[in-house]
Amino acid sequence: MLQRLTKGAHRSQEHNKNSKHHVYDALLDSPNPPVVGKISHHSIELSWEQDPMHRGDKRLKFALEEEDKRTSDFSTVYVGYADSYTIDGLEPLHSYKYRLKVATNDGDFSLSPTITVCTSREPFNSDHLHRATMKADLEAISKILATGDVTVDVNDKIGYTPLMNAAQRGLLEVIELLLEHHADVHAINSSGKNSLIVASYAGHGAVVKRLREAGAQWTCCDKGGSTPLHWAIDGGNCELIQWMIDDGAPVDIKDKTSGWTPLLRCAAITGDPSVAEVLLSSGAEVDCTDIDGKTALMIASLNGYMAFVEKLVENGADVTLMSGHGKTALEMAQSFDRRMVVKYLANEMGTEQKEKHHV
Repeated sequence: MLQRLTKGAHRSQEHNKNSKHHVYDALLDSPNPPVVGKISHHSIELSWEQDPMHRGDKRLKFALEEEDKRTSDFSTVYVGYADSYTIDGLEPLHSYKYRLKVATNDGDFSLSPTITVCTSREPFNSDHLHRATMKADLEAISKILATGDVTVDVNDKIGYTPLMNAAQRGLLEVIELLLEHHADVHAINSSGKNSLIVASYAGHGAVVKRLREAGAQWTCCDKGGSTPLHWAIDGGNCELIQWMIDDGAPVDIKDKTSGWTPLLRCAAITGDPSVAEVLLSSGAEVDCTDIDGKTALMIASLNGYMAFVEKLVENGADVTLMSGHGKTALEMAQSFDRRMVVKYLANEMGTEQKEKHHV
């Protein structure tokens, strides 16, 4: 309990010229130090008892003082009649010293013993986990996840989970650690992409295989309906594409936007004949059409992908087919002035017409 103050007995009468502190009677019983309440990484709650003998005009005023670490002087952080106060804006894992000053309306006062209080560490957040993931800092990742401050599937600012970021960068050890902490291989970002899709696009074969072992599915797709194989086509890793098909990735599945199969997407995006060879040798339908009735040959022709056009024709693409708008691959190449393709297709169509006429 606070010791009752006697009027006049402990009033500060003089100032010691060699000290910045008031002089008071050494026999004065000081109040108890403030009681420590809730502590966080940026705040400390302190409380104290009020003397029931001092009410109304005789009530006591309380001042909470904090020591300056550089000068050892005390400054007031709170003054009033309440019985508690929370100091905010503190630094994590820092120690602070406080004392309680109790005063009467007449100017008598007494000081409590000083207490030392330390703030807690700052809680980990999503930024900490994502930074540790990017740096492949396994120790930091383990430490953060062990606290429970952050969930393993927390999204970053663009909607990627740590597993997605690790998959995109081919960080297999990080992926193993995240999976040990039950990371969700099916989690998606705002566009519907998951870890398997981003790893397939990036061409990280070992990561793709590990995600498959963890339960990722070939039939998953983004919001446009593109599957991991569609995205792997853009990446152009033929060895990975072949493994994906051998492992069950559907070779002729169409997306929801353009109706593109992986072969049609390749004809539209990269025109890589090596990728076309993998797809065609794995049974991709050479004359499959998109929502506009265009074949891969038509799309490759208007894009001027000469080697791709030749690969399609060599694998039986029909040069005489027409799109939904009644245009052949040759006419599309002509409209875009793809001269080499025009010459090649004209020759192929002439040859085919001669063969038909001969028959």
